[in-house]
Amino acid sequence: MILGPTGVGKTELSLRVAERYACPIVSCDSRQVFRGIPIGTAAPTEEEQRRVKHYFIGTRELEEDYNAGQYEREALDLLEGLFGEHETVVMTGGSMLYADAVCNGLDDLPAVPFFIRASVRREYEEKGLEWLQREVQRLDPDYWEEVDRHNPARLVHCVELSMTTGRPYSSLRTRTKKERPFRIVKVGLERPREELYARINARVEQMIADGLVEEARKVYPKRRLTSLQTVGYRELFAYFDGEYDLARAIELIQQNSRHYAKRQMTWFRKDKTIHWLNANDEYEKNMDTIDALLRDDSL
Repeated sequence: MILGPTGVGKTELSLRVAERYACPIVSCDSRQVFRGIPIGTAAPTEEEQRRVKHYFIGTRELEEDYNAGQYEREALDLLEGLFGEHETVVMTGGSMLYADAVCNGLDDLPAVPFFIRASVRREYEEKGLEWLQREVQRLDPDYWEEVDRHNPARLVHCVELSMTTGRPYSSLRTRTKKERPFRIVKVGLERPREELYARINARVEQMIADGLVEEARKVYPKRRLTSLQTVGYRELFAYFDGEYDLARAIELIQQNSRHYAKRQMTWFRKDKTIHWLNANDEYEKNMDTIDALLRDDSL
């Protein structure tokens, strides 16, 4: 599993590792799974997908509800088949919860009563994302520090379960690790913060040059969908609504992408099983490390 913040260079390393081991790549990215938004989600290009077979890229319609629980079940089913053909499979992506679902499994949480679910959804529809954010901050400050704050599905889930149990959602997550029928080796890719932020800023500019504005305009009529409540589209939708100009939208995409990268690293740093590599090191040096980790049966 190759992990790391957005913009760090996971895609190219994953491609080269997969080519070295003649195996496919399984994406654990909660947005790349949707069709029609490849630029804003930095999905693997057609050329990259020709280099290596990818899974969970553009397999769902924007209108579909999709969550980490579904991903866990589908990914485990897929891996069972892939391990019949390959000794090693590469998984990569920046969605922390999706990666965690495959590695450790999700907690069995209590069912949310219908009246609570209906009440939270109604409040969100009437009062918007800012209300939802305030509720998560109030009910579960710890979860607020790590959640994607612009993902209404995650925020709604937190509010619903906190209201159902009378306890912060984070206290319900036992993180009890479930046994998996395969060995997991986690590799984290990192760069100095200033360098990472510069790469993020440059990548956003490249996305704009590649047609992100046009891509966002095509899906603008569907802007209320959960699948589009993410960095890149949200800021451009506000630009289309006349809230600010394009230059400001680009600036906000860069800023929010940097903030997201910081939250990703906060999450990943808690996982002491990740073996960190410097993205600036020579490829062969990092590959030697990965080779050694895969040979080490004690991990």
